[in-house]
Amino acid sequence: MTQPDATPLPDTYRALRAEKTDSGVQVSLQTLPLGALPDGDVTVQVTHSSLNYKDGLAVSGRPGVLRSYPMTPGIDLAGTVLEDRTGRWQPGQGVILTGW
Repeated sequence: MTQPDATPLPDTYRALRAEKTDSGVQVSLQTLPLGALPDGDVTVQVTHSSLNYKDGLAVSGRPGVLRSYPMTPGIDLAGTVLEDRTGRWQPGQGVILTGW
């Protein structure tokens, strides 16, 4: 659900990505198309994010931490709702999400 005064969805987003290669795990900051996001109900323009201890292990290539690749680590964020298909959150509303 998009409101007329809502910020339009961008075409791309930036993400820290961990990818498995023949030489091990490679981590890089990438610009990805919006279509690369996993399916979900809410799209948030992230202004602040963090990596926890397990994320640090994952991006350092520690075996067994990530179950699939490519992966965008991090579960804690703060930002602004761009779109919510459930109608619970309004575009422009500030949100905080944690893994707690």
